[in-house]
Amino acid sequence: MSPYPSPVAIVRTLKVEEPRSTIPPGASLSRNAFGKLVYVEADGTVHTDVAPVRAFPIDAALENIALVSADGHELLWIARLADLDDAARTLIAEELDAREFMPEILRILEVSSYATPSQWQVETDRGPTRLTLKSEQDIRRVAGPLLLISDDNGIHFLIRDMTALDRLSRKLLDRFL
Repeated sequence: MSPYPSPVAIVRTLKVEEPRSTIPPGASLSRNAFGKLVYVEADGTVHTDVAPVRAFPIDAALENIALVSADGHELLWIARLADLDDAARTLIAEELDAREFMPEILRILEVSSYATPSQWQVETDRGPTRLTLKSEQDIRRVAGPLLLISDDNGIHFLIRDMTALDRLSRKLLDRFL
């Protein structure tokens, strides 16, 4: 007989706290005159310049969001953005959009060469643009058909499903994979 408790016994003794998934009664979220997000706890504690941070920015963009203080401490956990009232949901969505710029590539129109570095002319959900691919390592598979492409300026472009791209785009992309 082992002197140590079984792993099952250890798991059963752990107490798991349910994360707070909505803004508690008496607490509020607003924007100050400088455009910074302000979270006021129910006890009156004011946190200025808070930031929403997605736990899974690509796979679950509207779920699992932490509201983090300026010094990096988690103040509030939001399980689903849809659970919040309209005003708070709008403030958090605006802040996330401003922080996380990740255009989605819809089509690859042209590639300057099949050797890197190469210039790509692409159509994104935010309009047409040109990016420079420094090396093949700047194209990363995230999960399944999902790709993340980093350009020479550090901007990340997303391809949600490379199999859903048009034939020309897939052909151009396959040369780099």
